[in-house]
Amino acid sequence: MGLMLRPNDVDVGTGMSQSRVRVTVDAQGVGEVVLVRADKMNALDPPMFDALNAAIAQLQQTPGLRSVVLHAEGRAFCAGLDMASFAAMGSGEGSVRDLLPRTHGDANAFQHVAWGWRRLPVPVIAAVQGVAYGGGLQIALGADIRLCTPDARFSAMEIKWGIVPDMAGHALTAGLVRGDHLRELVYTGRIVDAAEAVALGLATRICADPLAEARALAGQIATRNPQAVRAAKRLSNLLPQTSPEGVLEAEAREQQALIGSPNQVEAVAAATARREPRFAD
Repeated sequence: MGLMLRPNDVDVGTGMSQSRVRVTVDAQGVGEVVLVRADKMNALDPPMFDALNAAIAQLQQTPGLRSVVLHAEGRAFCAGLDMASFAAMGSGEGSVRDLLPRTHGDANAFQHVAWGWRRLPVPVIAAVQGVAYGGGLQIALGADIRLCTPDARFSAMEIKWGIVPDMAGHALTAGLVRGDHLRELVYTGRIVDAAEAVALGLATRICADPLAEARALAGQIATRNPQAVRAAKRLSNLLPQTSPEGVLEAEAREQQALIGSPNQVEAVAAATARREPRFAD
């Protein structure tokens, strides 16, 4: 497989020359999305929202994509909304923004920077260091898998600013965090450490080097039948809001489409011959 997308910077912002997000895809089909506002702990401002949504749209249209690693430069994954945005809310300017239009499918533009990772057809693995607060936590929750450093900290911090998590946080935690635990986290905005985050379901596991492990995991996924991986993500996305009957039917439909397909036949042939599979997109 050749290079589908040359390394490039997504730089979408109003009069902003500084890039917020970098997107690359390697020859194996593994994408990387990097938040590059390290001097501000990758805090979310309007250009960052625009750049993240542009990155998701770019990956949606990338042929041969197999998996994505989501990470950030600097000492923090994302500290949440930047202080200028909170200042605008405090002055009343934030109250005029209409969040109700569905500008990105079933989400608005602010929800889509987190929900959009769930809507990508391939697995997304987030590598989290430092803090993932507020909107940063919700972006991480959009990933299929979240690997974090031992000193990482997490918080649904919106209540501190008199608001609620509104970047798909409630939808993304369904099936991850027990209801009473979620309510406590949202009502109080308290900070949890990495070990508790794993116990609660906010993170998948703790790693000494989450970025290296995320890249290795994404590379491993990229060697699997891409149709089967995408089917598995579609099935996972049905949970927990779909009835057992609906999941069983969807499972049968996905499996029926996979059995006997060229890539499934190739998977069996490669496993039998103990060689690397050669999948077609």
